[in-house]
Amino acid sequence: MEVRVKLAILADAAKYDASCASSGAKRKGNGMGIGNSDGTGICHSYTPDGRCVSLLKILLTNYCIYDCQYCVNRITSDVPRARFTPNEVVQLTLEFYRRNYIEGLFLSSGIIQSTDYTMEQMVAVVRSLREEHFFGGYIHLKAVPGASADLLAAAGKYADRVSANIELPTQPDLDRLAPEKKLTVIEGAMTELRWRVAQSKEDRRKSPKAPAFAPAGQSTQMIVGATPSSDATILTTASRLYRTYQLRRVYYSAFSPIPHKDDRLSQPAPPMLREHRLYQADWLMRFYGFDANEIVTGPQQNLDLTMDPKLAWALQNRGQFPVDVNKAGEHQLLRIPGIGVRNVARILQIRRLRKLRLADLTKLRIPMKRTKPFVITADYNPDALRIDRNDLQTRVITVDRQLGLFDALVSARTGEL
Repeated sequence: MEVRVKLAILADAAKYDASCASSGAKRKGNGMGIGNSDGTGICHSYTPDGRCVSLLKILLTNYCIYDCQYCVNRITSDVPRARFTPNEVVQLTLEFYRRNYIEGLFLSSGIIQSTDYTMEQMVAVVRSLREEHFFGGYIHLKAVPGASADLLAAAGKYADRVSANIELPTQPDLDRLAPEKKLTVIEGAMTELRWRVAQSKEDRRKSPKAPAFAPAGQSTQMIVGATPSSDATILTTASRLYRTYQLRRVYYSAFSPIPHKDDRLSQPAPPMLREHRLYQADWLMRFYGFDANEIVTGPQQNLDLTMDPKLAWALQNRGQFPVDVNKAGEHQLLRIPGIGVRNVARILQIRRLRKLRLADLTKLRIPMKRTKPFVITADYNPDALRIDRNDLQTRVITVDRQLGLFDALVSARTGEL
């Protein structure tokens, strides 16, 4: 099979993996090869649904010995199959980089023969790029759960980011749709990666010349909507993973119906807005000091699709508002709808010099229709006595209905929730 035909098949097969964004890694060229990686990340352009498009994102092969019902590449799926050799991936990466098509490589694979054999093939690719061709660009490599500790160590030695996908939030979910996979095995790989990242950081504190291990950390991905698991369950699992394994990111991927699906996947695809709300809630946990059990309330245990989770929380906790922006601490300011992390820092800086007025918040481009009922400024507080009005929800979320999904995704990326 020609390489271009393989590329068409294996690039298309890789599109379901959302966790391909890159950031946080610095890798200087050594003057002998090509490329480098900047610490601010290489993802300069995004598709409308927020996914990075600046990496060569491919599978080594879409052959797989597993039968995960949500995966189009499962062993029982009737799809065209292809397989790259390690050298073909190396040459594609180098040629695409020289033509300025890409700035890095995202490499994953179906499981062939065994977990160790698959991991060996992917490690062979990144070892060749780094040691034989002195490639300095960004590399994100999928870790195969169940692979040996030595192979995981080699993956982190050559890749900037390594990720082991948890796939589904609970073991019963995996038992239902991916019986060959076990959370203990997946999290065992995460444990190994976490330990080696921490050890590398400690070594580099002692000596800056010590080798780095996966300098951009590790991430994972969960599929949303393939099982009945609620948003509360998904966010609780994500929170535990962040806390236990110090992950850089948890990615959420809305389940897409696949050809010849099993009866166990009879439910329709979830709305993309559900995936977006999970990303917003994830942002609240990572940067705004929220706990997972605060964000999702109510008998359905799912996020409200009509408003962002921060606004939903504020409406359910009206007793904590209005907040005086001239007196409140950082933790309280971060919980005001419409005020993001960067504007909280600006507010704290401005009020050292003078008291903030309504005009100051407007100049910070804070969406005042959403924020005004929840704040007190030096010159404005008309809604303070009306925060318990029954029509408050209608008044503050009108602007949300006018936002397109793309604008909402941009807002989530900048952290202005």
